[in-house]
Amino acid sequence: MSQDRFQLIHRAPGSKARAGLLQTAHGAIETPIFMPVGTAATVKAVHQKELKEEVKAQIILSNTYHLHLRPGSELIRLAGGLHQFMSWPMPILTDSGGYQVFSLSERRKIKEEGVTFYSHIDGSRQFFSPESVVDIQRNLGSDFMMALDECPPFPCEKKYAEKSMLLTHRWIQRGQNHFQSTSSLHSHEQIFVPICQGSVYPDLRVKSAEFISQFDKPVYAIGGLSVGESENILYEMVNLETDVLPETGARYLMGVGTPANLLECIDRGIDMFDCVLPSRNARHGIIYTTEGIIHIRNAKWKEDFSPIDRGLTTNTSVQMSKAYLRHLFHSKEILGAQIATLQNLGFYLWLVKEARRHIIEGSFSSWKTKMIEVISLKK
Repeated sequence: MSQDRFQLIHRAPGSKARAGLLQTAHGAIETPIFMPVGTAATVKAVHQKELKEEVKAQIILSNTYHLHLRPGSELIRLAGGLHQFMSWPMPILTDSGGYQVFSLSERRKIKEEGVTFYSHIDGSRQFFSPESVVDIQRNLGSDFMMALDECPPFPCEKKYAEKSMLLTHRWIQRGQNHFQSTSSLHSHEQIFVPICQGSVYPDLRVKSAEFISQFDKPVYAIGGLSVGESENILYEMVNLETDVLPETGARYLMGVGTPANLLECIDRGIDMFDCVLPSRNARHGIIYTTEGIIHIRNAKWKEDFSPIDRGLTTNTSVQMSKAYLRHLFHSKEILGAQIATLQNLGFYLWLVKEARRHIIEGSFSSWKTKMIEVISLKK
């Protein structure tokens, strides 16, 4: 199945960076790729038309936990699935909600059967099992559904990390069994994605990567990172796991990260990313551009009438000025958050597209070194 869905196009010389093509029922995805986060069936401050035509997103991420609680997966099933419900014709990946559940540390209880937790909306008692999470995602009809996993806290003792990892492995197997025994409720194929865990312990990370490698999948995920560990440890864990994970599947690093993180992890063999950082920071006036990072509220931009970012083709990036965007933020206008989000997401999608181009052209390593210096500048 993996070779039918993921095609490795090119490897960068002197690097583990890869260019690939991931096939889904809703279209092909060119990797490396960044997935804008649409937690509750919306990417905050961005219309679907803009997401497709301006940002040029190829796939977005939604969240099982949030959609289960509101509006409910059954309602979305009745609407014809998540694609129909939110009028998004392209691929969708749904997270299992495991990270959100386990972040409710005081309001959840983990057992072998699954996890009991209480809704952050109304306090109602809820239960997720590996099987029920598959059923919810069957209702949603996402192209990629994530396995239920436990994301251990950082830091944690190795004994706890190993116990948590082994529980995740059993849950993955149960989820896979249930996935195989059920069928899509909509008119397209879905793909079940297993997840590596193991905290920051190298031997556990390798063991977990070996475990999920036994499943013939077009996508393998790496979870439980970017939760407080240093960047050096993040890169070390990623490097270990991409050495083990099959070449025949795309490698998805969950919840990462800064523009520099993306390039460093592409260099270490990662193909897919998601993160709330570009959209969340946009709403706080932190703007990512092809020339560095701008804090748009600062006085230095008050009379700067140059485009937000000449290096992008997004309409708002070249038509709107820094001075205008600063004015919108200081006036607390909603349009400010909209323009900033379009800029940041457009930049992230531009960055991975450029990485792909340089991988294919054989110039990735030298380009990456120069690009990290430029995009990390704070202006």
